[in-house]
Amino acid sequence: MKQDHEIAQQFNRREFLKGSVLGLGAAALGSLLNTGQPEAAGRGTLGGADDPGDLLPHFVPKAKRVIYLFQSGAPSQLELFDYKPKLREMFGQELPDSVRGNQRLTGMSSGQRSFPLAFGKFQFARHGQSRAWISDLMPYHTQIADQVCFIKSMHTEAINHDPAVTFVQTGSQQAGRPSFGSWVSYGLGSDNQNLPAFCVLLSKGKGGDQPLYAKLWGNGFLPSEHQGVMFRSGADPVLYLNDPAGIDRNSRRRMLDYLAKMHQEQYNHILDPEINSRVSQYEMAYRMQTSVPETMDVSKEPAYIHDMYGPESRKPGTFAANCLLARRLAEKGVRFIQLYHQGWDQHGNLPRDIKIMAKSTDQPSVALIKDLKQRGMLDDTLVVWGGEFGRTNYSQGKLTPENYGRDHHPRCFTIWMAGAGIKPGFTYGETDEFGYNIVKDPVHVHDFQATAMHLLGIDHEKLIFRHQGRRYRLTDVAGKVVKGILA
Repeated sequence: MKQDHEIAQQFNRREFLKGSVLGLGAAALGSLLNTGQPEAAGRGTLGGADDPGDLLPHFVPKAKRVIYLFQSGAPSQLELFDYKPKLREMFGQELPDSVRGNQRLTGMSSGQRSFPLAFGKFQFARHGQSRAWISDLMPYHTQIADQVCFIKSMHTEAINHDPAVTFVQTGSQQAGRPSFGSWVSYGLGSDNQNLPAFCVLLSKGKGGDQPLYAKLWGNGFLPSEHQGVMFRSGADPVLYLNDPAGIDRNSRRRMLDYLAKMHQEQYNHILDPEINSRVSQYEMAYRMQTSVPETMDVSKEPAYIHDMYGPESRKPGTFAANCLLARRLAEKGVRFIQLYHQGWDQHGNLPRDIKIMAKSTDQPSVALIKDLKQRGMLDDTLVVWGGEFGRTNYSQGKLTPENYGRDHHPRCFTIWMAGAGIKPGFTYGETDEFGYNIVKDPVHVHDFQATAMHLLGIDHEKLIFRHQGRRYRLTDVAGKVVKGILA
């Protein structure tokens, strides 16, 4: 009786808000009751959109899925893809004040009295018909020079790791917004009802790097069924997925059926759509009990595939193994596959550490492109490789020919994109001769996000969710499609 009374009170409070002059209750309830469901993709409605009848995709997509190879810690573009012979010529000399201007620096180098230009001993050469510059740190990348599009003019406002990673993954430097993959899951759903639309894989190239937090693949204010599901290496890829001792599959099915009835009763009283999301997650976990083990088992992959991805592809939890899993998840219809590879934060010992990181990512990243292509999947899969910002052209701390470090640099950095709808064998954007400022075709983080969504058939200005009286979208109030990189 007490519970019924509490439910009635909650219902009366909601009715009061619905009828209030401000209408805040009606707006909030309306946005919640019409939240998008994965099974509605292509024929359902957008609960948060200005036009509730607006169908997704908004136009014919080029990409069915995204594989995002996120290099956490910020790879140095100057050692990998953005060749600047001027730095070799002026090695050890001071960065001109006219180049640096009044840029805000991090606390790690703001106290430096000197900003000596640094250049490693790594060699660059042009490759492919596209004549793309690639460092000898990335020998396998030379094989896909004509398959990828290098964007050398990426830039961001964030100057430290946590806000910068949060920004590129959620569209905001502040935590709490839905992640990129959650927006895609909400808008398009999944092609496989036995696997989540948004899956996450983590790996480390070396220890001691910047931490990663679940907020980066969180659903924010979107329904919880759209949060990323992290797959771990080991016997239990997803925590708490297996049945406890003494519970068989039939018992689990009966339990879920009764639980669904109880939740339906609760929903009829409270009308909270998160109740339905919770039931949806229970059902997904039940289906994943059979689909996940089969998907995560790479032992049946032929030897030539493992050879393509490299020896570490047989070692669970490595970047190589995760790249192979990404291809398997893509084959299974997963919409958004996010890989995080830690170890790129090199404020010191950069020449030594970047070799480790490049070796761990070079062969598997290229193998993924080749593998998708040989299966006919590259044409409808968007692959992204890159970090949260770039590195400075000057040395942080002491500079020697053998050793130096680079600080954070948000003004310019390099990523590459390949696959569905992307112009292959192309370099977009340009930095100055010091590799410090953009001089041609700048691409903001929001522009990159808008372009990726465009390739998925989504107008980034229309995929909107109303929350607490405001319309939110991945690109916030900015972003434009970079048409120059589209095929």
